[in-house]
Order: sequence, then structure tokens, then C-alpha cells
Amino acid sequence: MTDPTQAQASRRVFVDKHSPRAYRALTRTAEEVRAVAADAGLDRRLVELVNLRVSQINGCAYCLDVHTRAALRAGETTQRLGVLPAWRDTELFSPRERAALALAEATTSPADAAAQHDAYDDARRVLTDDEISAVVWVAITINAFNRVSIMSKHPVRAIPAQ
Repeated sequence: MTDPTQAQASRRVFVDKHSPRAYRALTRTAEEVRAVAADAGLDRRLVELVNLRVSQINGCAYCLDVHTRAALRAGETTQRLGVLPAWRDTELFSPRERAALALAEATTSPADAAAQHDAYDDARRVLTDDEISAVVWVAITINAFNRVSIMSKHPVRAIPAQ
């Protein structure tokens, strides 16, 4: 027989559902960040690469599922998605994409000051101020969503093969 106290302790609170006003504010932030990214000239594929790379670093299965499908809808290739964790070791990503990915990684792991400095310097060479700001905001926002999904243990549901 399962102890009801133990069952309650192991169940996660879906913080997005439990505090819907806070989650709606985060969603509105994400909508504004998407607009900022579009205004800066970042195409949806690059935004989704940033979302995916940050979600890979954070280990957020739910966001990886959501943003893989979004990247594919935006026209991203399965090859590039498959090698994204090793993007530095391929020639499949443009200098602009590489700069954005490095900046997103530095935003996600800010304690590595040397990597952050290098990423920012690289970004300055190929991205405009508007693009740098947009990439950082995309990374900040997906980091927040990663935390919501990880702490809530949002499930990834199987999608039937087509």
C-alpha cells in the first residue's frame, strides 16, 4: 500500500498551472522577445536553434520536444538538429549562427567568465547590437521556460509515427 504522504511528496506541482498569472506574464515576455528577434532580423530557424541549444544544456526534455518540432516547422534540417550539441565540430553552421549559439551558451552558463567574454567578442564581430540583444533575450527566456518545465516535470508525450 502506498503512503498518501509519500505519494503527495513525489508529485510535482505544475507551477505554470498553479500560478497562471505568473506564467501568462512569462508567455507575454516570450511573445515580445519573438517580436524583438524578428525586428532584429533573426529568422525563426536561428531562434529555434538557440532555444534548442539552451534546452540541451539544461536537460529540459519538454522544451526539447516543443522546440525540435518548431525548428522543423521553420525549415530546419534533421542533420543540423542532430549535430547541434557538437555545433563547434561541424561546418554546418554559419558564422552568425555560431556566434549566436556561443552567446546563448554563455548566457545559460554565466559563471564561466572566460567563455562569456570570448562569446561576446565573437558575437560583436558578426552580430549587430540588436541581434546580440535579441539572442541574449531569447536565451534568458528559454532558460526561464526550462526551469518551469524541469521543476514541474512536464511530461513528453509520444507522437505516433507518420
